[in-house]
Amino acid sequence: MTEPLLIAKNNGQELYLLPHMANRHGLITGATGTGKTVTLQTLAEAFSRIGVPVFLSDIKGDLSGMGKAGGGNAKVAARVTQLKLENFTHRAYPVTFWDVFGKMGHPLRATVSDMGPLLIGRMLNLNEVQQGVLALVFKIADDNGLLLLDLKDLRAMVQSVGENSAEYTTEYGNISTASIGAIQRGLLQIETQGGDSLFGEPMLNIADLMQTGGDGCGMINILAADQLMNSPKVYSAMLLWLLAELFENLPEAGDLSKPKLVFFFDEAHLLFNDAPAALLDKIEQVVRLIRSKGVGVYFVTQNPADVPDKVLGQLGNRVQHALRAFSTRDQKAVKAAAETMRDNPALDEASVITELGVGEALVSCLDENGTPGIVERAFIVPPQAQIGPVSAVERKAVMRDSLLAGHYEKAIDRESAYEILKGRVAAQQTESAAQSASAPAGNSGGLGDMLGGIFGNSGGGNGGTGNTGRGSRTANRQSVGEAIVKSAARSIGSAVGREIIRGVLGSLLGGRR
Repeated sequence: MTEPLLIAKNNGQELYLLPHMANRHGLITGATGTGKTVTLQTLAEAFSRIGVPVFLSDIKGDLSGMGKAGGGNAKVAARVTQLKLENFTHRAYPVTFWDVFGKMGHPLRATVSDMGPLLIGRMLNLNEVQQGVLALVFKIADDNGLLLLDLKDLRAMVQSVGENSAEYTTEYGNISTASIGAIQRGLLQIETQGGDSLFGEPMLNIADLMQTGGDGCGMINILAADQLMNSPKVYSAMLLWLLAELFENLPEAGDLSKPKLVFFFDEAHLLFNDAPAALLDKIEQVVRLIRSKGVGVYFVTQNPADVPDKVLGQLGNRVQHALRAFSTRDQKAVKAAAETMRDNPALDEASVITELGVGEALVSCLDENGTPGIVERAFIVPPQAQIGPVSAVERKAVMRDSLLAGHYEKAIDRESAYEILKGRVAAQQTESAAQSASAPAGNSGGLGDMLGGIFGNSGGGNGGTGNTGRGSRTANRQSVGEAIVKSAARSIGSAVGREIIRGVLGSLLGGRR
């Protein structure tokens, strides 16, 4: 059995988090400046020491210091003396830096198809009707074997569906021109915010998050999120996609002596703000079931009320920092927070919450039987690594020496929806021009074929330019045998792609097809 993790202490009483209960999830709450980030760092270091990889987002840019040994911090020294931590030592931990924009860490990407219409619709702030149209766009792409990998694929697909909406009305339902326009405007806005960096290939391999360092400590994966936070819905959708990927890719593990990975979701209120009911249901499903995959999820936010009740009920380990009660609404929030933990007859939790100092918290962790422990007032054990960011030079050195250096840095742009649709349009235009040139006077010929043939001659969407045999690729002629082999390979690839690119949150129907 793995040794318990000391997370807080006061008056000689030590409070532990049990590793085999860490996958029962947790919650870290408190007002700004009360010590939530340091608590997050303490927990991340504790998990790393027992060989558990960690993923967390660095909202303020000051968690990168975990890759460097601490020391020279007067507040840490004072807390060590106050808590009488005799074996406390300063040390560094293995870290891997990630960054959607590829500047502060290795690029972290997802494909459009894998993220799916539900999360992308939330990114674009679509209403119910627009969300339905976006789902139809994905469905039409799937049915025609068109892979949606990056933003230009999705924009091309939306444009094609909008221009040919009359052809799809019978099979898929009405497609509103206004909704198509709203989706395109949203995609343009996401692109200007850096969405072209977020979507594409190579997509993150979840296994790369679950590594250990040379000393056996779990890898601490740090996502640079200070710039990403400028787009809160993009930030929350990205982290939720990562959580769903873990759920989809990890096998059932049952009860383990320690988690396979611990996932910290900072600024968790952004995940739930204005989220549609369908998305909240999926989040609750993932949180409820992912513990059987050996993953612990810890939400970090200001108030327990930021988390919906059906998710809050899944969070067994609690650390409650101070809350302020300057208004009637604040007082109600404090009372509600006190009621979410197991009562201690010796404490008036509602009063204590407003009196807690920086780094002090009400702590309640699950016991051996999975029962919430009686809440206790205590000081959080300080981190062993540096509190605060490392320099840009030190960060670059860590990135350069990483085992993943160079793996994700170069984007791959393989043939997908954009290239196929562009090729088909060019081929149709070439064929129409040829027919017009050979047709008798007064016979325009080919216009109907050009407008209706974008998908008509595609053979399921697996070819480059339909069956014309010419067009934008006439310079690269190939034998009939080569064409058959390549067509078959593309068909197989598309079929496999349609099976694996939809996850529990990416699916059109809410699950793997």
